[in-house]
Formats: sequence, structure tokens, C-alpha cells
Amino acid sequence: MSDIGDKTAGILLTEADGAVTRQQSLIGRLPSAARERVERHGRKQSYLRGEILFLQGDVHDGIVIIESGLVRSYYTAPSGKEITLAYWLPGNFVGGPEIFDGGVHVWSAVAAKNSTVTHLPGAGLRDLARDVPDLAIEIIEALSFKARCYSSLAQMLGTRSLSQRLAQVLLHLANTYGFDEEAGDGGIVIAAAFTHAEIANLIGATRQWVTISLNRMQKEGVLRQKRGMLVIQRLDLLSAAASADED
Repeated sequence: MSDIGDKTAGILLTEADGAVTRQQSLIGRLPSAARERVERHGRKQSYLRGEILFLQGDVHDGIVIIESGLVRSYYTAPSGKEITLAYWLPGNFVGGPEIFDGGVHVWSAVAAKNSTVTHLPGAGLRDLARDVPDLAIEIIEALSFKARCYSSLAQMLGTRSLSQRLAQVLLHLANTYGFDEEAGDGGIVIAAAFTHAEIANLIGATRQWVTISLNRMQKEGVLRQKRGMLVIQRLDLLSAAASADED
């Protein structure tokens, strides 16, 4: 996947772009003294693309704040099938819903590109939150933000068809990362290259289904596939597909 910008909280399946576009920074807005104290509690770590931060079922030990890069969180079903929960950008954290020590991770996280993170160990984090009220407030707001994200994901998975989900994700990518094509038919180039498998994991489909569906959209003139990039030619048709059940 190519580098992407930081216009939103990340990439996830949502009902509307405005629902979860606020980029939540857990410590970025803290007063300098409080931020320095929190950072002293944490430890910086670097991950290469593809390296695992933690796995579903691992013993939970605090949370991980993304400083740079991109992190994918995902759930693995007993059958082995994976579904992507979101791609998180810098400022967000992964490792919830637990915050302090105890329990196990309920999903996994992997570096989707080279990433630097700050791990805040669970041991002592509860006491730190008591001593730094601003941190406690930021934790509550961050958890609220995550709840909105996952609520939107659950609504989409439970009420929208695969075709609608695919169209909605493409709309989100076009609205967030799209730019006008300089040459050709004047389409909207999505400046974030996702493989068919990555799109499939976002919407709960198979790679083959996504490939077939994108090829069909290309024949219908909705989009073009150009050197691994998607070019949206008819935003109006894509919007219609997002609201019209075709399954």
C-alpha cells in the first residue's frame, strides 16, 4: 500500500465521511509538563511494515500510541478469516478497549507501513491517570472516539450489502485522498493504493469478489484501474451504488 496523507483518523468502514474524521491524539493536547511525564512513562518502539505489534489473545499490557506510520487493527475469526477494523494514523492509539493492565487483546495490530509508536505500559498507567487529570480526560475522549468508529463499522456490516460497502469505501477514499487527474478523462485519482485483498478485508468480502466487482464497475464506466491505482470516473454513479442494494 502506498503512503497516504493524514486528513482523517484513518481508513475504516463508515456510514459517512463526517462520522469519524476527527483525528484523536491521546497526548498531543496535554500541557507540556503533563505530556513529558506521560512520555517518561512510555517507551518508543519502531516496527517495519508487516511486523506485529500484538496479537489477538496476547496478555494485555497497556496501549500503543502511533507517532508515525500506519497501523492496521484486525479481528481473526475461529475459521481463520480476517476482517480489518481500521487503518490508524499518527495521533491515534491501538490496544483498547482495555487501557490498564489485565485481560487479553481482543484483536490484533500490525504495522501497515514502517511505524514508530510509544507504548504506555498498563502497570502504573492507572496511577498516572489519577495524578494527571488531563490524561484521564483524553483517555475518556479517545475511548468515545473509538466507540463511534466501531459503532459505525457495526452498522455498516449489519445493514449494508457488500456492493454498498464497496461503493462507500471507494467514496470515502475518493473524498479523502482523491485529486483531479491531470490527463485522460478527467477522473478522480485515489492517491492511496490498496490491494484487492486489503479492500476485501475492509468490507468483509473475498479478494475474488472485490476483483470481479471492480472489473464490473470498470465496464460500467464508474471507474478505471490504472497501474495499481483507482480512477473514479462517475462519482454520481458511485454515490448511487452506495445507497442502492444490488445484492
